[in-house]
Amino acid sequence: MDYLLRILPPLIEGAGVTLGLFVVTLALSLPLGLALALARLSRWGALRRAVSGFVWLMRGTPLMLQLLFVYYALPFVPVIGVRLPDYPAAVVAFTLNYAAYFAEILRAGIQSIDRGQYEGAKALGMSYAQTMRRIVMPQVWRGSLPPLANETITLVKDTSLIYVLALNDLLRAARGIVQRDFSITPFVVAAAFYLLMTLVLTWIFQRLERRHATHVA
Repeated sequence: MDYLLRILPPLIEGAGVTLGLFVVTLALSLPLGLALALARLSRWGALRRAVSGFVWLMRGTPLMLQLLFVYYALPFVPVIGVRLPDYPAAVVAFTLNYAAYFAEILRAGIQSIDRGQYEGAKALGMSYAQTMRRIVMPQVWRGSLPPLANETITLVKDTSLIYVLALNDLLRAARGIVQRDFSITPFVVAAAFYLLMTLVLTWIFQRLERRHATHVA
């Protein structure tokens, strides 16, 4: 018990880094994903192709490779040539990656809405923006909750990849203690932290799904 109390502070500090990256990534990638989804459905062919290429690139390459590219290779890219500190580099890579996944989920949700609803809204004098805000997006949000929940829970676990940038997240903190003390207890505690975070997220999304199901009923 004394050993557990002694290793908790660095693990809690690492969990704070993990949670911070999770919250920032989710706050940035969801609206960006929606913007990309709408761009993929745009009437402008060049925009559709550009966004489709971006989504294909982000979903077709490993997140760890994207992290390494943003941190190590971005400074050598012509025109851009920007060297980001480790944490902003992680935020950029995670945001772009998850925005691509969210974009596909939301695009599928938008395309699942019957065209008759758009025509009915237009007959009522609603603009495109009003139709999206009042009619389409509430249905898209409700139908997209399960896949969004899966991606969000995956995001919690993927934050462990930032150890490659030497950020002192939960997993890196646990590994450092294990190497120092030759005990697997820190890994067990870290696993408990991850399980707790995913449990909370699962509970939140289940509540949201039940709430929307009640409203529909």
